[in-house]
Amino acid sequence: MSTMTASPDSRTLGQRELVIMLALLMSLQALAIDGMLPALDEMARELGAGEGNRRQLVVAAYLLAGGIGTLIPGSLADRFGRRPVLLSSIAAYSLLSLVIAFVHDFTVLLVLRGIQGLLAAGLFVVPSAIVRDRFEGDRMARLFSLISAVFITVPVFAPSLGQAIMLFAGWRWIFIVLAGLGVLAAVWTWARLPESLHPEYRQDIHVPTILHNMRVTLFHRASVGYVLGTSLLIGSVFGYVNSAQQLIGEHFRAGDWFPIVFGGTAAMMVVSNLVNSRIVERFGARRVSHTGVLMFIVVSAVQVWAAYNRDADLMWFLPLMSLNLMLLGFLGANFGSIAMQPFSHIAGAAASVQGFFRMFGAAVVGLVIGQAYDGTARPFALALLIGSILALGLVLFSEKGKLFRRLNKPGEGPGVPQVE
Repeated sequence: MSTMTASPDSRTLGQRELVIMLALLMSLQALAIDGMLPALDEMARELGAGEGNRRQLVVAAYLLAGGIGTLIPGSLADRFGRRPVLLSSIAAYSLLSLVIAFVHDFTVLLVLRGIQGLLAAGLFVVPSAIVRDRFEGDRMARLFSLISAVFITVPVFAPSLGQAIMLFAGWRWIFIVLAGLGVLAAVWTWARLPESLHPEYRQDIHVPTILHNMRVTLFHRASVGYVLGTSLLIGSVFGYVNSAQQLIGEHFRAGDWFPIVFGGTAAMMVVSNLVNSRIVERFGARRVSHTGVLMFIVVSAVQVWAAYNRDADLMWFLPLMSLNLMLLGFLGANFGSIAMQPFSHIAGAAASVQGFFRMFGAAVVGLVIGQAYDGTARPFALALLIGSILALGLVLFSEKGKLFRRLNKPGEGPGVPQVE
């Protein structure tokens, strides 16, 4: 039965506050990505980056380094606990944000962004481990959806926040604001978040043990297809994030409306995650997500047609992009919860390995898509279709060719063998 286990820490935190806290901690990552988008032109000009796609590296450097960094904090969190690793990640995030605010060279900026992404990777990894510590099955999928609904609200408003800051103080103040938000998050986490790692689950910092746990996570058939499938789908969206300023501002000539257009499409993910949190326990994470990926393929096929036949028409692109992002809301949280289900005893290591393949893999895919921008929406549309078809194939591998099964029903156990 899905349960919420007692925390080893004396602090208490209600489910609602836990959801909001973890979502906002993860949202610091989103702010460090999407809050930059309106400032890319100005940053590139001031720091001598020139024109073209090079400006996208401000986002891509953070994503790539963050993906690599996800391999580290999970094992540390399995040994030392969730709180100290999470607090260390927030501290690194805040300090690097402050340092970046004073750089005067584009290459130095990219290096510091990479270091920031590397050291702040715990903000992405540790929340998943905390949820797995306390929940399982479709209940876990519901919590992931609620967290995602709050978390995804940030990209909706982040470009507008970045643009508002630039109106009054310039792009450097975006990073100063990020540093301040990090400090506030650290205080809240220190004061309220209980330690959720159970003493009997603590893992030694022993390289063979760490490598064993990572190998078990990586090669678990019921999990790996969902992890790699998520990487492809999110990578397609990262391609949109990397090229959104150019695509919307230059190709569709809607630069003045960029925050509204970008935020409006991203808002659909908020809606779908909220809907998913209401239906996933009734229908099951597999049934909902399998339906979602099939629909994603159909919408992406129409997106490709529109890119070749209505390429300059924003009124075709916006509804289709909104549908793609809405469907992603039925995929990300459910894929993530299915992938984490077998790993209660090594949740930190599992979150790190899965986070690496989701984030680093997605960042690489997104970078390739972004750099392939050719002044049209065609590379991005093709990436959506190819990525979703491959994701379906990976899910079929994990499910041994059978879709829509339900391995855990309300009131029953998780139905997936646990890794000891």
